Amino acid sequence: MPSPPDHELQDVRIDRWLLAARAFKTRPLAQAACRGSKVTIDNQNAEPDRAVRRGQVVGIRTPQGLRLWRVVDLGTRRGSPVEARLLYDDETPPEAAAPVSPSNVRTEGTGRPTKRDRRHLDRLRLR
Repeated sequence: MPSPPDHELQDVRIDRWLLAARAFKTRPLAQAACRGSKVTIDNQNAEPDRAVRRGQVVGIRTPQGLRLWRVVDLGTRRGSPVEARLLYDDETPPEAAAPVSPSNVRTEGTGRPTKRDRRHLDRLRLR
């Protein structure tokens, strides 16, 4: 039996929707993010097989910060960026300028970061 067109769907698996919305390059990456508690639907952790519907808010935690997208339309196939942008409204709050603390600033001319410095920098980037 053929699948219904995207405009007739009531819900879609979150991993397929994330792929169609171009949040991730591949479906396995979207599934891994869901399993790793990086994706939420209405502030609840989303497993890859959880259904998403129009009007729900999807939160995606990335190294750049938290993105909040309200689902406008459902899609199952990865298309162009223009088509993907029509699937959601970006409700990510504007980032407040974080004060620069002396602990995360390296002065010029100090050479390569040590292993300890690199781990510290990696921890700062993942927040």
